[in-house]
Amino acid sequence: MSERPTNDAMLVPGKARPRGRFPHVRRAGDLVFVSGTSSRRPDGSFAGAAADEMGTTSLDIREQTRAVIENVADILKAAGGGLEDVVNVTTYLVSMNDFGGYNEVYAEYFDETGPARTTVAVHQLPHPHLLIEISCIAHLPTRSTP
Repeated sequence: MSERPTNDAMLVPGKARPRGRFPHVRRAGDLVFVSGTSSRRPDGSFAGAAADEMGTTSLDIREQTRAVIENVADILKAAGGGLEDVVNVTTYLVSMNDFGGYNEVYAEYFDETGPARTTVAVHQLPHPHLLIEISCIAHLPTRSTP
C-alpha cells in the first residue's frame, strides 16, 4: 500500500487561494478537515455566478453546489483521499430557498450511506455571488508501506 501524505496543513496547488490565513485542508491523526470551500475558481471568478452588461446578476445554486463538491474532491485527492472518505459535511446556504437545488446536486454525490450532514442558513458568505459553502471531515487512516 502507498503511504498517505501526513502533512499537518496544506494549500492545494491549482485551487483558489483562501481569502485568509488558513489552509485548504489540515490533518489531525486519521482525520482530515477541509476548510470552508466555495465555487471560487483560481482566477477569482465563481462557478454558478454571472452578470450581464447591465450588471444583473444570475446565481445558480445547482452549478455552485456541483463546483463546491468538485473543489472539495480535488482538495481531498491532494490529501490522499476522496469523497468516499467524507464522514461529516457542514453546508452553509445564504437562503434556505436554495435547499432543494442544493439537495438535488448533493444526491448525485452522496446517499444515505454517506456522511452525516448539517445544513444551516447564514446571513451572508465572504462574497455576494456565493450562495453556498461546504466544510467537511474525512477519515483517512495513515498507512505505512510494508
